[in-house]
Amino acid sequence: MAGKTNSANTAKGKRVVLASRNEHKVAEVRRILADARSEIDLVGLDELAVSVPEVPETGATFAENALIKAQAVVDATGLPAIADDSGLAVDALNGMPGVLSARWAGMAGQEGTDKANLDLLLAQIADVPEERRGASFVAAVALVRDGAAPIVVEGTVRGRLLFHRQGENGFGYDPIFVPDGYDDTTAEMSAVQKDALSHRGQALRALVTRMKEEEHAAQ
Repeated sequence: MAGKTNSANTAKGKRVVLASRNEHKVAEVRRILADARSEIDLVGLDELAVSVPEVPETGATFAENALIKAQAVVDATGLPAIADDSGLAVDALNGMPGVLSARWAGMAGQEGTDKANLDLLLAQIADVPEERRGASFVAAVALVRDGAAPIVVEGTVRGRLLFHRQGENGFGYDPIFVPDGYDDTTAEMSAVQKDALSHRGQALRALVTRMKEEEHAAQ
């Protein structure tokens, strides 16, 4: 029984690495986990003394990419790792940019920044009428630990895309995404509002629930 408990509790109350150098994402994930009463001590890649190489995100799905990134961190650091892969699936673009969301402009030979990604997407759907501007934010979150099966969870929020940016908060495609049932973009919402409904918030809360279920089963 003791071995099972150690395996299930690998991440409980211990340092867990988030496979990201994006300071906005690190702050967001840390905030959501704390609000979910998780015992995880989360650190970003830039807070480690160990160098973690970039790995190609070759997965065909968000879940596959999240697992690839988390496993790379575990291999490099020996610490449990959380990784998320998320993006925007646009109905009028047959679900694209999807897993390519963070690299959308780069795929077109442009600078791969949030601004460039958003500029390109807005240009691509400029002629799409309002009634066809549906989209989903999707996130997959993976927890990988030595000696325990990985946990992978997902979250999705539906909404619509505006023709122009609105709001200064958030990052990525937030300035043009209005969740169903709301009038504000996710870039106009407070951190608390966004966390409560976001795709990443849903996935992270599901992860915390799964971890607590593991811990209870191991007792």
